Amino acid sequence: MMVTAKVIQFRRGRKTFKPRHFLIEIPGVDDREAASKFVGKTVEWKSPGKEPTIIVGKVSSAHGGNGVVRAIFEKGLPGQAIGTDVEIGGSK
Repeated sequence: MMVTAKVIQFRRGRKTFKPRHFLIEIPGVDDREAASKFVGKTVEWKSPGKEPTIIVGKVSSAHGGNGVVRAIFEKGLPGQAIGTDVEIGGSK
């Protein structure tokens, strides 16, 4: 079963950011317990355009208590990916 989610932001600190780590918000998931069920699932981001490229990642853990998850991608997503949709699917 594929779930469509939204890329919120890079995982970042005050002065640094991690280019391969992203925070993802899943609709209908609003607590840490529900978000923990997605750990280990694959995440796919498809670039818009004529020749779409697919960048694959994996959900690593829940982030905070509001149902946001942290995903680590094979290579970094471009900045334009923030606010776009990703698909969360089966295990890797």
